[in-house]
Amino acid sequence: MLPPRNNPDLLSLLAKSPAIDQTGSIERVARIQTRSLKGAAKLQGLRMALSMIDLTTLEGKDTPGKVRQLCFKAQHLHDQTPDLPKVAAVCVYPSMVGVAKKALGDSGIKVASVSTAFPSGQAPFSVKKDDTLFALENGADEIDMVISRGRFLAGDYQFVFDEIAAIKELCTSARLKVIFETGELDSLDQVRKISDLAIAAGADFIKTSTGKIQPAATFPVVLTMLGAIKDHFDKTGQMIGMKPAGGISSAKLALQHLLLVKEVLGEAWLTNEWYRFGASSLANDLLLQYQKQLTGKYQSAAYFSID
Repeated sequence: MLPPRNNPDLLSLLAKSPAIDQTGSIERVARIQTRSLKGAAKLQGLRMALSMIDLTTLEGKDTPGKVRQLCFKAQHLHDQTPDLPKVAAVCVYPSMVGVAKKALGDSGIKVASVSTAFPSGQAPFSVKKDDTLFALENGADEIDMVISRGRFLAGDYQFVFDEIAAIKELCTSARLKVIFETGELDSLDQVRKISDLAIAAGADFIKTSTGKIQPAATFPVVLTMLGAIKDHFDKTGQMIGMKPAGGISSAKLALQHLLLVKEVLGEAWLTNEWYRFGASSLANDLLLQYQKQLTGKYQSAAYFSID
């Protein structure tokens, strides 16, 4: 059962969601993208980005062997380089949570599971609830749920709010990340509105995308979501996490994201408790750039495992 509908406070909240200046957003991120990190600051940024990765496999062809290999990589990013940080989490489908949980053991790396009929979200709530409960019962530490974009775009904001709140209720010991699939939303105004709605419904993290739709984690979208997090923190003192996902495959992009976070939210968010990258290939480029900073030479990509 979903919670009661027709909450006037929600309509009042969304009416206060600010309009987003798209031109201003583009110009602001363009200024940030001209910046670069060098030397010790770049090494620190690369290590930080590695520690924020949710190493991900979300394919129909996923097998237990593939997931175990990904979990091995999560724990052994590059054994030839000592003292590398571990990634934050391994993200899989609910059916693979038990496999990942066993493979990661006591490594300290979290198991994240997508849920609520990922990636489309087109299923009855009873299916979404069972999907989530299955992942939790198998040991998921974090749930990455997708919203019902069709209902949101149709203006049924209360339905989307109630659905997020109901899934949050199930996550008694797990953190909830709410995925918007921003590539299917119409404008930055809509991105801001769903950000405010999800935070009000109890999201621990807000997340851009499933990685299945383009465009995904564009900088104006991320800036808009960070703005919602900042405004919420300024009003309540409550920190909300952020997870861009989809299309972030290079160290350069990852470092630019960290600069954006520092400018908008401050250094308190520069930890994997509050910031994550949803990625499958980002780790290898970060490792290549890290080795370049240490040795002055690029290693061959063949020295790093694909998964």
